[in-house]
This record gives sequence, structure tokens and C-alpha cells, in this order.
Amino acid sequence: MDEKDVYILAIESSCDETAAAVVKNGREVLSNIISSQIDIHTLYGGVVPEIASRKHVENINPVVREALKEAQMTLNDVDAIAVTYGPGLVGALLVGVAHAKAMAFAADKPLVGVHHIEGHISANYIANPSLEPPFICLVVSGGHTHLVVVNDYGEYEVIGKTRDDAAGEAFDKVARAIELGYPGGPKIDKLAKEGNPDAIKFPKAVVNNAPLDFSFSGIKSAVLNYINGCKMKGEEYSRADIAASFQKSVVDVLTEHAITACKERGIKKLAIAGGVSANSAIRASLEQASKKNNIEFFCPPIVLCTDNAAMIGSAAYYEYIKGVRHGYDLNAIPNLKLGEK
Repeated sequence: MDEKDVYILAIESSCDETAAAVVKNGREVLSNIISSQIDIHTLYGGVVPEIASRKHVENINPVVREALKEAQMTLNDVDAIAVTYGPGLVGALLVGVAHAKAMAFAADKPLVGVHHIEGHISANYIANPSLEPPFICLVVSGGHTHLVVVNDYGEYEVIGKTRDDAAGEAFDKVARAIELGYPGGPKIDKLAKEGNPDAIKFPKAVVNNAPLDFSFSGIKSAVLNYINGCKMKGEEYSRADIAASFQKSVVDVLTEHAITACKERGIKKLAIAGGVSANSAIRASLEQASKKNNIEFFCPPIVLCTDNAAMIGSAAYYEYIKGVRHGYDLNAIPNLKLGEK
């Protein structure tokens, strides 16, 4: 008997992107609309939560309408409505959750709440139709740095995480220190190409008793100390060399931990997810190390690395077919942990 196709309308509003998408059977994207607020927040050097929430309120209706229109569907044609309910900025999340609940109620459709990080991991299913669990996924974003064993669809085991700053936070803070501005990640990536990654030896933190955990606050402090030291001595410093050396230090740690995790678990598939996984040096380093260790490497295209709703639709599909449904009491949970329901 043929399985019926499942169409999910998904909404993502956890930070400063208002996004909606229609996804078929968890892997095929029929539309993926993203309204970015990056120009507004650049004025302030980072995301201002109150402004982000207000812009979501303005953008969400047109974005959802556009997603349905591009998919050539109406609300009646979709099987379920999915929405990110955490983690993220509470005000931003609430806009998406309230909108999804209202639509689910009005159209009498099932509601499926999705964990934002689960969405990022699921972006790999869209990009690589052949990818199936189990695999290891390195999640690197503005707020998260996780090493995750994806045992099955929706079943995660976090085996490494950051003890302080996430990789994305470190990129933003270092970008600010060398006056690159916001958003830091893409700007450091670009400038690093002009610098010498071996010019400055920045530390690579090792967390005692937890070899797969990460710590990035020390390297950020080391960069600030290096700059202050140069200023005190009246010495010139190269911003490109700082960017390249800092990036190399972060990339080396991410790569070493990811490959170690694959070896320890005997898993020959490694995927990457999250906004920082758009970084060209991280992608190149992981790809090279995977090849060397006979590990299959998966990474989504850039548009699926940063926040989007297609990834939420993919994650929701696997929850939906397992029978997961949420009630109208679904609430935003800003510090939701991966694996919590």
C-alpha cells in the first residue's frame, strides 16, 4: 500500500529570522521563505530581543502566506503545523508559537512543537536524502556547541558541549575586539583568508574529565590580551592574522573532538549543523579529517545552516509520523535542552 504523502507547514522565529516553509515527507522542500533582520540589528552590534520580537509580529503573516503561495498550497492542504518552541529568545519564540497555535486551531490541524537544535540536525536529511541515523552531528551555532549522537530520528545523546561560550559567541566577541562589527562569524571567515593562521599561537582549551566538551571563553580572552599587549607596547598588529589564528584554534578543537567522537562510538558518518557550520574553514577541516579517517561527511548548503523553517519541517515530519502532537497549551521554552520534550 502506498504511504500517503505528508505536507508540513513549519514556522521558525527563535532569534532574528522570521521563516516559514512547506516540507513534503521530511526531505523535500516545496518552499522556504526567510525574512532576515540582520540590517536592523547590525546598527546595535548584535540582536536586540525586543526589536526582534516586534519585527516577527510584522513579518510573520506575509512570510507564512508567501510560503504557502510558493508551495502552491492552502492551509487546508497541509497535514500539520510545526513550530520552534525553544530554545531561543522568549519574545521571538512566542510570536511563532502563538501564530502556529492560532493557525492550527482555525484550520483544525495537528500542532507539532520542534526543538530548534533538532531542526538544525534535521537540515542534513534535506541536503542528503540518503542519510539515516545513526550518525554523529557537530552542532555549532551562536548559542550552542554540541556533539550529538543521533541514535535514531528524534533520539539524541549529547556527548560533548561547551562549558562557557558557544563557538558563535566567541566569533562575535573576537570580531567586536578587532572592530569587524556584526555579524562576526562571516566577517572573520572572510578576513581570515587574508591572514596567516600560524602567526599567533592561541590556546586550545581542554576540559578535564570531559575530553569531548568545549570551552571557548579562554581563547576569546587570549585574543583580547594579545591586542592589549600590542597596544601597550605600541606595536602594530594584523587583524587578518588574529582572525586567521583565532579561527584555526577554534576549528582545530571542533575537528579533533568530532573525529574522536566518531572513533569512540565506531560511527562512520559525521554531519555538521547550525549557523557557524557555514564557516568555510570548519567545513574544509572536517571534510579533510573525515576523508583521512574514512568517515562519510555530510554538511547542508549555507541556506540550511542558518536559521530557516525547512529544517523545522523536516524534524517535525519524523515527530509527526511517530504520533507526537502538542496541545494549545504549548509554550515557548527559551532554555529547552536537546532531548527534552
